[in-house]
Amino acid sequence: MQTWQLAALLDTQPALQLRTRFDRFEESLDLLAHGNPSRPLFVPWDDPTREAFADVMGQWKELRARWERQPPPAASQVPAQAEAFVESVDILVGAIEQRLARFTDILRLFQLTMLGLVLAAAALLPYTVYLFVLEPLVRLKRGLEQVERVNFTARIEAIAQDEFGSLAAGFNRMAQALQSLYSDLEGKVREKTARLVVQRERLEALYNVSAFLARADTLEAMAQGFAAHVRGISRADAAAIRWSDEANQRYMLLAGDGLPAAMSQSEHCVPTGACLCGQSAADARMRVIPIRAADRTLGHCAKEGFRMLVSVPVRLQQRLLGEVDLFYRVEAPLSDDERSLLDALASHLASAMEGLRAAALEREQAVAEERGFIARELHDSIAQSLAFLKIQVQLLRAARQRGDDARVERTLDELDTGVRECMGDVRELLVHFRTRTNAEHIEPALRTTLQKFEHQTGLKTHLEIEGHGLPLDPDVQVQVLHVVQEALSNVRKHAQASQVWVEVSAGAGTGWRFEVRDDGVGFDPQADRAETHVGLKIMRERAARIGAQVQLDAVPGAGSCVTLTVPPSSSTLPG
Repeated sequence: MQTWQLAALLDTQPALQLRTRFDRFEESLDLLAHGNPSRPLFVPWDDPTREAFADVMGQWKELRARWERQPPPAASQVPAQAEAFVESVDILVGAIEQRLARFTDILRLFQLTMLGLVLAAAALLPYTVYLFVLEPLVRLKRGLEQVERVNFTARIEAIAQDEFGSLAAGFNRMAQALQSLYSDLEGKVREKTARLVVQRERLEALYNVSAFLARADTLEAMAQGFAAHVRGISRADAAAIRWSDEANQRYMLLAGDGLPAAMSQSEHCVPTGACLCGQSAADARMRVIPIRAADRTLGHCAKEGFRMLVSVPVRLQQRLLGEVDLFYRVEAPLSDDERSLLDALASHLASAMEGLRAAALEREQAVAEERGFIARELHDSIAQSLAFLKIQVQLLRAARQRGDDARVERTLDELDTGVRECMGDVRELLVHFRTRTNAEHIEPALRTTLQKFEHQTGLKTHLEIEGHGLPLDPDVQVQVLHVVQEALSNVRKHAQASQVWVEVSAGAGTGWRFEVRDDGVGFDPQADRAETHVGLKIMRERAARIGAQVQLDAVPGAGSCVTLTVPPSSSTLPG
């Protein structure tokens, strides 16, 4: 029957199902060969039966090989092949029946023995019940206990294809479903935990940056430290902090971390719009820019090996203060959380910059108030005393003029000249005390100072400014103007010059340099000139307050030059 079923299904069933049926057929042959002790079921073997069975096994192997071959045999050949095999099976069946016929007589003689065997089988019934009923229930109970212990990998082996086998298969499906649900739950928990870790790291980064910005007391230290922090947080290969002037005409490089030296030198001052990292205030926004070697605006970045640029504007309300540029050597997507974090960091930087500017303005106001107080005190004391002394000298001269003592007259003239010079010095000192700058850049303040000097002395003045640098702190700018005014005062008193030049040079990494030159008579720097030494001492004291240096160069008959060098750390952001 199975042979004809296989023959009928040979052209209609897939190869996998046919292979399963072939295996099942071989299991039947194996059952015949070895029997089933649990039933029990055995073939009554003898020589003819063994020969017939061996012939069946040999023909089955050949038949299976033909039917499993691809392509399968033609439909016309299958019946003949099946018929030949069925004949060998019939021979085996006949041999078995002959053997059984011989045993029939013997079995009749042993009916009483069979009765004993029946009684023995009845005695074995409890074991059979245990084997086929209780044992599957015990296995099912053990599986349930493992599931209760959250071991969803537990499975029950289905030994027989009966009701207990179906129950075991159902249990396995249930355990599989629970395992799938539990694994999904673990995945969601891991995902949520990872997100919480990211949020914690973000808050920690914001806290660390905020704490650092609160401690920074100079713009240079703030920018350099922030560049290092934001580079580490964003895992960038390099970072640059740029400041934009109030008119948004150019971007100055405040600090860089991991930035190649060539880029630091070439990009210390970038005109707005000349490069993709210098955004205009109108359309400034966070941008992720891929870097291509063919792009002329970013060719220098590609030359240094960078493949992606992230530009983050630094805004304070509606004002654009600058931007943070992050450079990556490998392109990587920027998540929404990372974008939000960079925006928050830029906002903290803007607030810290504004805090520095406000502190500088407060210091400037305090200095201005102190200068005004000193000026009022000098005006109310020394200036009035000198004015009174001048009146007394004039009265003395008039009294003496009624006599004819020429010597006294010359002495009184010299005293009068000295008093006039003292008055001029006091007025100049008052001007110095009241000096206060409100301009964004020092250039307007220098022009005002030179105009006053030119008007008072009649000397021709020249102002030359080269380069672009960060504006000076207001209190630093006040000290610079004092030094320049002291140098001009020395020119007026001692140089006998016809022209004065004030030359200013600035750079992002070199700071500021001020030179005051004249074409006067000059002097020997090694000579003992008490007045010159006093003026130089005052200038050096003012320079020391802001961490600057003053140098005096002079040649007899060729004029003199006073040089003031201000370091980059004295720069700040204007309001």
